[in-house]
Amino acid sequence: MTAILRDVTLRDGLQLTGKPLPVARKVDLVRRLLALGVPALEIGSMARPDLVPPMANTAELIDALSPAELQHCWVWVATPRHVQRAAEAGVRNFQYCLSVSDAHNKANIGRTAEDSVAAMPEAVRLAQEVGGAIQLCLATAFTCPFDGRVDPERVLAIASDPRTEGAADIVIADTLGQAGPAEVEALITAVGTRTPKRRIVFHGHDTWGMGVANTLAAIAAGADMVDGSLGGLGGCPFAPGASGNTATEDILFATRPDWFTPDTLAALVSLSEELLADLAEPNRSRTAQGARSEAAAFEWVIG
Repeated sequence: MTAILRDVTLRDGLQLTGKPLPVARKVDLVRRLLALGVPALEIGSMARPDLVPPMANTAELIDALSPAELQHCWVWVATPRHVQRAAEAGVRNFQYCLSVSDAHNKANIGRTAEDSVAAMPEAVRLAQEVGGAIQLCLATAFTCPFDGRVDPERVLAIASDPRTEGAADIVIADTLGQAGPAEVEALITAVGTRTPKRRIVFHGHDTWGMGVANTLAAIAAGADMVDGSLGGLGGCPFAPGASGNTATEDILFATRPDWFTPDTLAALVSLSEELLADLAEPNRSRTAQGARSEAAAFEWVIG
């Protein structure tokens, strides 16, 4: 398993919670995750703070991090103006997100998918102007909470649209967690063979219990990066039924990158438990639950 893990706790993880975290707490979380070896993080969003209150202090968080730390960090944007604001704050990794489904894009961003695609060249220009990298993130790539099943050809059409060519990466998001491994494998394969060559990222949710299976299917099909959130925290506030990212702990236990050891797991579980207790959120990670079991002969158990 060679895909890179990106932890999205500080953006997709927090955005459904009712308790915004102070900047100092976010900075501590970023630094502890990086120190443990987590190679990439999504740390916030330029979304309107009145619509997504937990993201209100994203600019302050960016300002508190060093350029070296920010090299590992991504920020969610949906308009050229978002890119400009993020760039002015010091961001160099931008995740330009739109929904494949018009109904969800209107609910989430207030415009059609075509409007978002049409604005992307300007977003790319602004990112490149500061030497940054931009991802094309396609939310609701499998199903939409309002329109149901999404035609894979619509995903491929947006991915192949000349106006999205400036993206270095493409993120395929199972926003509702309703896809199965066969669907994930088929779409990731199609993106890899039928659209411009770029790094493929899979963003999965565990709403229907398929998070780890879908992540492994995506990696087998060619995904280079996969997203997870501590304790399975998160979801989309504008997508009814989208609760719970695939847990970072579960992805790491399934993929076992070289830097991930029993000691790393123990530290991650403790970090996750601290955060979830502060937020009064449940821990949905099965790996975290297993690590707290009484099967002491297993090296991954921490008691």
